[in-house]
Amino acid sequence: MSTVAPVPAGRPAPPAAPGSARSTGSTTAADPTGLPAPGRDMVVDTPGLLNRWQLIGMSVAVVFAVVSALLQVLGWQADGRAADDTEQLIRVQNIQSSLLRADALATNAFLVGGLEDPAQRAEYERTVDDVQRLIADAAQAQPADEKVLAALNVEVGDYTTAVAQARDNNRQLFPVGAEYLSDASTSLRTEATPLLAALVKANTARADDSMAGQHPWWLLLVGAVAVAGLVWINQQLARTFRRRINVGVAVAAGLVAVTTLVAAASAFVNDSSNDQLRRGDLAVATAQAQARTAANDAKASESLRLIRRGSGAAFEEQWKASAATVQRTLQRGTADSWRAYREAHRRIVQADDAGDWEGAVKLATGTADTGSTATFDRFDEESAQLVGASGAVVTAELRSGREVALGLSLLTLLLGAVAAAAVARGIAQRRGEFA
Repeated sequence: MSTVAPVPAGRPAPPAAPGSARSTGSTTAADPTGLPAPGRDMVVDTPGLLNRWQLIGMSVAVVFAVVSALLQVLGWQADGRAADDTEQLIRVQNIQSSLLRADALATNAFLVGGLEDPAQRAEYERTVDDVQRLIADAAQAQPADEKVLAALNVEVGDYTTAVAQARDNNRQLFPVGAEYLSDASTSLRTEATPLLAALVKANTARADDSMAGQHPWWLLLVGAVAVAGLVWINQQLARTFRRRINVGVAVAAGLVAVTTLVAAASAFVNDSSNDQLRRGDLAVATAQAQARTAANDAKASESLRLIRRGSGAAFEEQWKASAATVQRTLQRGTADSWRAYREAHRRIVQADDAGDWEGAVKLATGTADTGSTATFDRFDEESAQLVGASGAVVTAELRSGREVALGLSLLTLLLGAVAAAAVARGIAQRRGEFA
């Protein structure tokens, strides 16, 4: 058994043997793991921490820029789709109105035995041509509608064929012509009208969804998360280096905050503008298109009532239903012409109920300014102009300013890169101080 010799006073202690624990007021055993003993100060890898914080801060700035720019591009694309969807909606409603306009012209011309009025015949053919052209344009503009439009085109062809047969018989004064015409009108409403109603519904939904494609709240959320991440990095730097603010990180946070506010404000403005368009001009255009469609349906029912000659009570009920739709949906500037037509129709019904069928037909087909045809034509023309003008305002507003939105998205990417560079510069300063 060995003993440890005491160290003489005033002489340094000999170095500890390899593997032994150095005492600092108490004796401890060696730690075979090589880790500092509990309670000892940990060695901090400051350069490694700075590298990690720099990577996190730059990533926050870059991810913010990319996501925010992407949201702005999606809003830019949504406005473009909304303009296209609105045009398609107006186009489909014009098909609907024009097809029933053609039926109103065909049935009114049928009231005149033999050869119908050449001008009225030409207008009918021109209206049918417009319908077929609009169907082709609609199929090209919206591939999702192609199948329904193809089926509609078949129904339009069947309708025009039946009308041509009815005219051939009417020129020869054959009563069977009335049956052909009545069947053509009925088939138009039972086969073609549901297809058009489905198209109107689908395109209305598309237009509404596209006009709601701005993302202001998401932009605010992304910006808030990015600012919070940069504030956290600044706090870590402040705790390590005893400095409250890192200029580079603060500049990056400021750029992110300002960019977020500008982008979100622009998105809020666009979203509000789209809401106003939806409640304003788009609502006017779609409602008046419905009124025009229902009015042409009413005009055709008026003629079919007289064609049936004494047994057309069912068509008068159809006229009342269509007239109620017109009254509910007609817009500014068309009420007077509709009121004039309603008065002309009232005189037709009064004459027919009194047994004066020839007088009723004369009122329905005459060219007098206060007659049924003239007053209705004024209403139809005013309606078409209002629908076209209101629809043009909507599409123009949706397409205007889109360059600004795209420019803001590109600016966001640029400012995000600047923010990332500011983070790198700010942390580089701390790295230089540490070195």
